[in-house]
Amino acid sequence: MSENSQFRFGAATGVGSMPGGDAREAARTVTGTFEDFPFLPELPARGPGADMIGRTAGMLVELYARVEPSGWRLGDRPGRDTKRARSWLGQDLDALEEFTQEYQGPLKVQAVGPWTLAANLELRGGEAALSDPGACRDLAASLAEGLRLHLAEVQRRVPGAQLVLQLDEPSLTAVLRGQVKSASGYRTHRAVDRQIVEGALRDVAAVHAGGPVVVHSCAPDVPFALLRRAGAAAVSFDFSLLTERDDEVIGEAVEGGTRLFAGVVPSAEGPLSDPAGSVMGVRTLWRRLGLSPGLLAEAVTVTPACGLAGVSPGYARTALAHCVQAARSLADNPE
Repeated sequence: MSENSQFRFGAATGVGSMPGGDAREAARTVTGTFEDFPFLPELPARGPGADMIGRTAGMLVELYARVEPSGWRLGDRPGRDTKRARSWLGQDLDALEEFTQEYQGPLKVQAVGPWTLAANLELRGGEAALSDPGACRDLAASLAEGLRLHLAEVQRRVPGAQLVLQLDEPSLTAVLRGQVKSASGYRTHRAVDRQIVEGALRDVAAVHAGGPVVVHSCAPDVPFALLRRAGAAAVSFDFSLLTERDDEVIGEAVEGGTRLFAGVVPSAEGPLSDPAGSVMGVRTLWRRLGLSPGLLAEAVTVTPACGLAGVSPGYARTALAHCVQAARSLADNPE
């Protein structure tokens, strides 16, 4: 992360998805809540093409996908599903641009990473792209080019932004462990070699050479060390899924300059603790690792545990505001 070590991340932000289908309302909420680290909202409730796989499939270059009853499948030409995905992304960018006039500072955009994409996009025969090493390489190359164009478009619309690219990889652990089910459901795809996984992630992350890349997963056993080697400047995760066996890799990550996007605010609807209580686990982890409390605000960005697409708009607003308050508590009282 050396080239990104001087980058100033915000103290709190969201993961990506929001409830509802109103792009302007989502952009207004996000930019109003996170004045120093907004993000481009995703609204999957609009339907296929607004979901995380369809949205990223719409960004691919010279590869196209359409919706089948079993999910998203690669095809020969752009059809209505690709056009719909691109149209919604355009609406979201219009809304973001409207609410970020004169904005200067970090701005996060999200896309699905190459391995979660390979695990969830089908080849023409119905099997996951993950089953074909050549298809995985083509997908990663197409994604990299699509992200390069997408980042350039966001930068054009919000010229004062310092872009942060988040790659969503919830299927990554399953890919590494050979736990991704085949189309029949009766077997699983072979585990992908860790060096191949790391190499593809590094190649995709390299499109954002001028800025930091965050890798997000709200699955258990996030491979922190692999992500750091692949060039992630930060790792975003569900804090409640950590166990003490993760201590060593997290300590090494922090000491190596990797930022933690700690998902401490529940992404399922329910009562919230006070802001100080939400980050108590982070303080406890810090003490256990013997890290300096003064490092906390420099090393941690507070987020929800995962996306907020499944909650009410009211809870989403409350949860995002709670992230800001919890981050303030962490900065004001690091001990």
